Amino acid sequence: MRIIPAIDIIDGKCVRLTKGDYDTKKVYNENPLEVAKMFEASGIEYLHLVDLDGAKAKHIVNYKVLEQIASKTKLKIDFGGGLKTNEDLHIAFNSGARQITGGSIAVKDRDTFEGWVSKYGGNKIILGADSDAGKVSISGWMEQSKEDVIPFIKDYQKKGIQYVICTDISKDGMLEGPSFDLYKEIIEECSNSSSGQSIKLIASGGISHIDELPKLIQLGCEGVIIGKAIYENRISLYELEKFV
Repeated sequence: MRIIPAIDIIDGKCVRLTKGDYDTKKVYNENPLEVAKMFEASGIEYLHLVDLDGAKAKHIVNYKVLEQIASKTKLKIDFGGGLKTNEDLHIAFNSGARQITGGSIAVKDRDTFEGWVSKYGGNKIILGADSDAGKVSISGWMEQSKEDVIPFIKDYQKKGIQYVICTDISKDGMLEGPSFDLYKEIIEECSNSSSGQSIKLIASGGISHIDELPKLIQLGCEGVIIGKAIYENRISLYELEKFV
């Protein structure tokens, strides 16, 4: 299972929110590159970079931060937040993203999102399927769609999506453990789809202790995104280095 630390960006700074609420913003470091280099020095290979300004503005904003981290580290970056147009996508890939995550656009503009999957492939485009009481949440989690999470994932699986990031919003930033039951259900429901291909599920939200990681491996998660637990020293970089 891949260990993927998260850096969330507001005003060019490394922050964390609780349950996606912008009013709970806490700045952990004014220099995201410094944080990314610390991850790299601990043997981490991957990074989940989220443009929270972009999610709010509905277009890419913090691509310079992406560019800086991509050019000054060897981290393999998946980037998300506010990607709505082909131009946004070009900027993200040209700035050094290895993969991009689309959430709101996969709900609101299926034609464009399916076009991205068709053009770039299911290994470059990640489906963001963030869950709020079983429904897909969009627009920086400020809006709940009518889409049920599992049918939503299965539908895109048929269209060629391989990677899915699923955050249980009720768990995000709470440091109370991830949504094991939700991930178990997704993996079971989506492993025997008509596409004949299992999804690569990346768990996100609520990670609080290193002992939770083996349970996610057991469920079949392909990756795990860890944010607040690192910044609040619930999981040390030393522990992650040993785990990796």
